[in-house]
Amino acid sequence: MTAAPSSPDVDVVCLGESMVTFVPRQAGRLADVPTFDRGIGGAESNVACCLARAGHSARWVSRVGADGFGDHLVAAIAATGVDTAAVQRDQGRPTGIYFRTAGERAVRAAAPAGGSEVVYYRAGSAAAAMAPGAFDRATLWSGRVLHVSGITAALSADCLALMRELTTPATGRPLLSFDVNYRVGLWRGRGAADQAGPEVLADLARGCDLVFVGEDEAEAAWGLSGPAAIRAALPEPAVLVVKHGAEGVTVYARESANTASAWQGPGPDTVTYAPALRVDVVASVGAGDAFAAGFLSATLRGLPVFARVRHGHLMAAAALTVPGDLGTPPSRAQADRLAALDPDAWGALRLSAGWTEAEPGAEVPTVGGPNAEVRNR
Repeated sequence: MTAAPSSPDVDVVCLGESMVTFVPRQAGRLADVPTFDRGIGGAESNVACCLARAGHSARWVSRVGADGFGDHLVAAIAATGVDTAAVQRDQGRPTGIYFRTAGERAVRAAAPAGGSEVVYYRAGSAAAAMAPGAFDRATLWSGRVLHVSGITAALSADCLALMRELTTPATGRPLLSFDVNYRVGLWRGRGAADQAGPEVLADLARGCDLVFVGEDEAEAAWGLSGPAAIRAALPEPAVLVVKHGAEGVTVYARESANTASAWQGPGPDTVTYAPALRVDVVASVGAGDAFAAGFLSATLRGLPVFARVRHGHLMAAAALTVPGDLGTPPSRAQADRLAALDPDAWGALRLSAGWTEAEPGAEVPTVGGPNAEVRNR
């Protein structure tokens, strides 16, 4: 790799595969649905899009095919304000695509009865050819934060080698943000790698500064239950964000972890818990990526950990109240106002579709229940 830039020129660089996604126009099994709507989907590009729409400068780094689907991906992501100049086009490999029903991707070997279906066509994709040396360091280190996820590690041996390189501590590296994103289907059928996937993800997480992991992921991948057990297994990251689904989030952060810089050295943890919002969920896909974007946005602004979590919840609520991966984030003024609510007012909020369209100072759309009458004040 070439030398890193002397100073960052964007807030966040996001590295990872994005794919064209096809979602049924009606409920039912994929086998029975005749027509689909086209969209885009990718954990890291979702984060970049959310951050760009929230007023940050974001760069997406990846590879796509020299095909129409690649054209669509790059154009759609760039339309949100993300810098896509570093995206490479591959003449010999296709852009990945996938089909899904509504719902989040499964983290376990068997989805529950009646659960969502997701079918990937990404083997041999352009993104699977990401490898050490494919991108220079000046590009990857051009942000205050570099955000990656465990999905990339599962795509190919080359991608895993790249992830191992990126998560090796190095002088001058920006804050390295890692979303575990354990997806058992991506590791299944890869022989020894199938069994080693959880171990690989733990090793990668240990080399990062900021790690996001769902409690359900940690239980499925590592057999760990509860945030304290997860922290004990991953003591290295300066900030560990453990998500408890619709309940809330627990953050373990070292005392020095108060800026968007790479945090070094051991130190005592401060443990912060922040309950989630009540949301009328339209679709859960993309909520985890949106939460990461909200947390990173507040981190870049130097906000306290509790506020970072609340901003993550608000960004996730924007994704949960739309059918696709990307919701319209609240304005910064609206997000700051809601994030500053006292516990009673926060607990009384119930966000529904269209809530981010409220004018500054206006009531947030809520529905049902006596508590819904207590609005943001």
